[in-house]
Amino acid sequence: MATIRNAHTVWNGTLMEGSGQTTLDSSGLGTYDVTWKARSEDANGKTSPEELIAAAHSACFSMAFSNGLAEAGYTATEITTKAAVDFVPGKGIQTSKLTVTAKVPGISDDEFQKIADGAKAGCPVSQALAGITITLEATLEA
Repeated sequence: MATIRNAHTVWNGTLMEGSGQTTLDSSGLGTYDVTWKARSEDANGKTSPEELIAAAHSACFSMAFSNGLAEAGYTATEITTKAAVDFVPGKGIQTSKLTVTAKVPGISDDEFQKIADGAKAGCPVSQALAGITITLEATLEA
């Protein structure tokens, strides 16, 4: 059975001068201010769709990578994933750059890279973002 998560946004005014608030309904974790300026210039204490997508992508990749490692017989002591999602006005989202560092006892760098690449391809958020370029930089820490 599918799991459904919900959020909603209330927007007031025009795109350029208006503002809105996005609420994370399913988790109840909060309401976040959004504006065009925060999306296309400095965040200045507000969020954007791209930041929310970056959060989703970094979490999803970390979970998929953890699972891939476990299936190969490894357990990471720590996985830190950053996602940088760009926005080009007039063109939209073009790329998501994943940067992961992880501590995984007993794994070779070759196997680490192979599992990381598989997680990048298999992560459901990566699959949802199939229309953009997704890059991965994976570093195995000692």
